Amino acid sequence: MSHPVAIQFRETDLDALASATGRIAVFVEPGAKLSAGARRLDRLMRGALVRALGSDGAAKLKPGEALELGWPTGLACEAVQLIRLPRRADVEAARKAGAAVGRSLGAAGALVLAEGHSRAADISLGLALRAYDFVPHKTDAGPQPGAVNFMVTDPEAVAASARPMAALAEGVFFTRDLVNEPANILTTDDFAARLGAMHELGLDVEILEEPDLIKLGMGALLGVGQGSESPSKVVVMRWQGGEADAAPFALVGKGVVFDTGGISIKPAAGMEDMTMDMGGAAVVAGVMRTLALRKARANVVGVVGLVENMPDGKAQRPGDVVRSMKGDTIEVINTDAEGRLVLADVLWYTQERFKPAAMINLATLTGAIIVALGHENAGVFSNNDALANNFLRAAEAEGEGAWRMPMGEAYDKMLKSRVADMRNSVGREAGSVTAAQFLGRFVKPETPWAHLDIAGVALLTADSPFAPKGATGWGVRALDRLIRDQFEAG
Repeated sequence: MSHPVAIQFRETDLDALASATGRIAVFVEPGAKLSAGARRLDRLMRGALVRALGSDGAAKLKPGEALELGWPTGLACEAVQLIRLPRRADVEAARKAGAAVGRSLGAAGALVLAEGHSRAADISLGLALRAYDFVPHKTDAGPQPGAVNFMVTDPEAVAASARPMAALAEGVFFTRDLVNEPANILTTDDFAARLGAMHELGLDVEILEEPDLIKLGMGALLGVGQGSESPSKVVVMRWQGGEADAAPFALVGKGVVFDTGGISIKPAAGMEDMTMDMGGAAVVAGVMRTLALRKARANVVGVVGLVENMPDGKAQRPGDVVRSMKGDTIEVINTDAEGRLVLADVLWYTQERFKPAAMINLATLTGAIIVALGHENAGVFSNNDALANNFLRAAEAEGEGAWRMPMGEAYDKMLKSRVADMRNSVGREAGSVTAAQFLGRFVKPETPWAHLDIAGVALLTADSPFAPKGATGWGVRALDRLIRDQFEAG
């Protein structure tokens, strides 16, 4: 898997500035006193830094944005980045400042002047997240980013603050790698094996195979995968970092490794992007990896359903009726509304086995959520105001867009079927809401639950502040913060 760029925290050594290679990043605020490092740089550059600060370009910079001076006189480096950032910046600005460095990081690496900065650890996280690149399938991937040295006032204190953030970055990277992988590589077998390997981090990982799922009565999930050569699976990941008898917080993920739509086949244009239809399961996996790496003081269980939705002589047909693990029957109107069938059984299984204190599921579930919210926000649906509000606060604190959507009895009535207890699709009208209502039928009234529809935010066609185009890892940061704030022992 990809790993965060190598970052070291060192005591400030101003004598090293002249000979530093790569690029030098320095944080400035127009009108504020320059740091000692910035003053030394300005002297070495014969006043060019101060002149640049007085330019129109510098005046227009927003917090976290950079102005680059290439091949500066008096220095050996390739460039000096002047990044606008107050000494007492907020978390978002600090991470964006780090991302400005990560975006342009080359093979020669960088030296970051952050002496005395209160957000040096957050700067390092933003840098690591933006320096990510997915290159395992490129014959010539080019030079990889070099090491980054942070000059700080108290290296040990900053390193301690950055340690859980490094675990978070690795969880985000794990999620991105999974979402970016092509489906001929990331089969259900391969996906399960990658999750199973996390037992080395201290996770208890259990893989349920098709005979197990048949015995459990997971007819909804099994129906989705019956047209594929790849066997359907459910993977359970458990982290027991809290009190032994405390009910766990549960994360549930949709893991459709490739979605053709099945017999209700999708149009050819854009179908290649359906390698990302396992994004919900990938986020669950990334969060579990982060929790294990940072030794979280919480009990958390992650359960993912892994299937492939293919057209075949054995594939599920429109009009079929399947029986869920709960016992409810479902008329399959559209085989491309498959994710909710997978989640129905996994949600019920998770509640029956683990009786969670609260439960959140994630899925690239509907194109309708993209129509409603675009690519800026995930849709949040919930039966519990406290859980929904706590998640929304965590997402806002991490800069991950999320917006609460409605649910209600009128939407639920739309699921009525002529031949079964319910149908899996009602058409275009309120598509994301009726999908959430369907899932809600498999949530027990006593279980606080939220459904996150991440179809618009899991994979982007353009760069975002903390990721190159492709998989974003959306949700790992917000869910990790939610767990820290609401479910972790003090």
